[in-house]
Amino acid sequence: MSRQAARITPPKPAPGGSIPRVRPGGANPSWPRGERPRERLRLYGPAASSDGELLALLLGNGHARAGNAVQLAHNLLERFGDLRGVVCATEAELEALDGIGSARAAALIAAGELARRLEAEHLERGVPITSSSVVHAHFGPLLADERRELFYALLLDTKNRLVAKVRISEGSLGASLVHPREAFRPAVRDAAAAVIFLHNHPSGDPAPSADDRRITERLRRSGELLGIPVLDHVVVGWREYYSFADSGWGG
Repeated sequence: MSRQAARITPPKPAPGGSIPRVRPGGANPSWPRGERPRERLRLYGPAASSDGELLALLLGNGHARAGNAVQLAHNLLERFGDLRGVVCATEAELEALDGIGSARAAALIAAGELARRLEAEHLERGVPITSSSVVHAHFGPLLADERRELFYALLLDTKNRLVAKVRISEGSLGASLVHPREAFRPAVRDAAAAVIFLHNHPSGDPAPSADDRRITERLRRSGELLGIPVLDHVVVGWREYYSFADSGWGG
């Protein structure tokens, strides 16, 4: 068989208007326009595009060693498992893959952060904090994929309206040391009337640890001495949370 005869002709749209698919290694300028990711997006809308095709559009171009943009997107999904794995990967992890330099890594990380911010409920200065669910609705999506344990203080006014969100500490996986001095410094500085503390569990399980319970009790006692009551301590996990106040503080 000659080389010319052995060439595979790119697939064409199926009769009846069915949407053609882009194969992982196949998007190139010689393909019919309706089968390129950008054209598919324009013709059929973003919902008709696969995760790989959307990633390919985000990446823009291919790479000499890694192939075209669709192949590069396929490599990312294969390496990190799924779309969430891709956008939650670190800059170093992304750049370790052929074809992903600092610019593409930054674009992927930014896309993930934008998605998390879109999912998070609005929580800005002046918003009343009426329950632990309000705290979780904002911070849950933002912290769900964090690999570090982050500790925050929400400073409130006399009507329990948000004055500020302050990150108090940042720890390694599963460990964050919080001292009342650092925890209450922003509240004292901004003359907050009350405070809510929260932190995430990178494991995804919001069940409080023995350390969480000890720190919570210590913070509550400190708040009483300072005249800045602690209204709650919320532990954020994966899709779930634990509220010390809702659980009667003793748990």
